[in-house]
Formats: sequence, structure tokens, C-alpha cells
Amino acid sequence: PMKGNSERVPNKNLKDFSGKPLYHRVLDTLLCSNYISTIIINTDSDRISEDVKHNFDTNVIIHKRPSELQGDMVSMNKIIEYDILHHNAEIYLQTHSTNPLLTTKSIDNAIEKMLNKGDNENFDSIFSVTKIQTRLYDQDGNAFNHNPNELLRTQDLPPLYEENSNFFIFTKQSFFDNDKKRIGKNASMYEIDKIEAIDIDEPQDFTIAETLYKLFR
Repeated sequence: PMKGNSERVPNKNLKDFSGKPLYHRVLDTLLCSNYISTIIINTDSDRISEDVKHNFDTNVIIHKRPSELQGDMVSMNKIIEYDILHHNAEIYLQTHSTNPLLTTKSIDNAIEKMLNKGDNENFDSIFSVTKIQTRLYDQDGNAFNHNPNELLRTQDLPPLYEENSNFFIFTKQSFFDNDKKRIGKNASMYEIDKIEAIDIDEPQDFTIAETLYKLFR
């Protein structure tokens, strides 16, 4: 999914990121996958559509976002519903153009996990997470995941996992079985590290992500 307008980082998807438009970085990663046969870009932007047609082959297709799904307040699950009703597949993987350090290795490993689950594994979907081991407090200043009187080392705290939105893997059945949600009723987490999971929301995120990209890719 890619909007033409971005409130916090103007023209984010087409903004130059280490020599290419930002969204090219994720598409290049997806195109290197051993398992992905088709990439769907759902967009309201004619500029993005034209750039796709100019730079990518027919295995990257455009779903022009209908007017009722345009705007900042539309649920991502509504957009996913539109896409999977207009394109049949064995499994679906949804990612974002704002995760330029996501690797093909992680994508392929997660897809393999989905395709090769054993008879005793009943998960119906997968979503990416980042492990957190630090002292957290709620909005009222109450300790959330630790006892302040014990002061355990942070590495000894029970880990928590943040949904980092790098990718979601699901089937059409799991989506509709769980009230049209990309995370199914019995989802499995797939952990990736903090650098790979970096997401661009603010202008400073763009600078951080581009610097890390140049260091690690």
C-alpha cells in the first residue's frame, strides 16, 4: 500500500533513498524472493503508478485505490480486503515501502515457515515482531513489566514483543475467518532485529534509515 501524500514526510514513497526512490528498495527486496510471484501496489497516486510502469516488469501490478478507500483514516484491513478479492493467491504477504532494511532472507524464511508448518503447528498467519527487554511504565507511571524493588538486569526481564509492521503473512481464509484481519486467530510471531525493522514515520527516521542502509546493505 502506498499513498501519494504523506503528512510527516512529504512525497515519502518517491523521495530519494540512497540513489533510488524509497519504495524501490522494498520492491527490489521482494523481487529477489524465491517465493513471491506477483507484487501488488495499491495506490491512489498517478505518479507512483507511472513510475512503476517505467521501472518494473509485469509481475508488479497496480491496484488503483477506489475513492471510498482513499484518505488517512481508512483501515489497512479494508485495503487488504480489496486486494485479495481482486487477486487470488495461495498466501499473501503484506509489507510497507517504509521498511527499506527488511531483507529477502527474513521474508523467505517467514514464508517457508508458513508453507512448511508441521501437523502439530496450528498457526494460521505470521507477523513480524521486535523483542523488547527494557523497563516499561504505563501512562500513569506504574511499572508495567518489572518490579522496581528488585531491579533485575534488563537482559533478565521476560521479553516483550513489539509488532513492527514489517510484514504480515496470511491466507484468504485466515483473513475472513478473523473478521477481515491480517493477523489471524492463531498467529505466530517472527522475530527480526531492530536495525532490519526500522520504520520511516518521521523525517529523522528517513535520515537514520538511509545511514543504516549505507552501512549494512
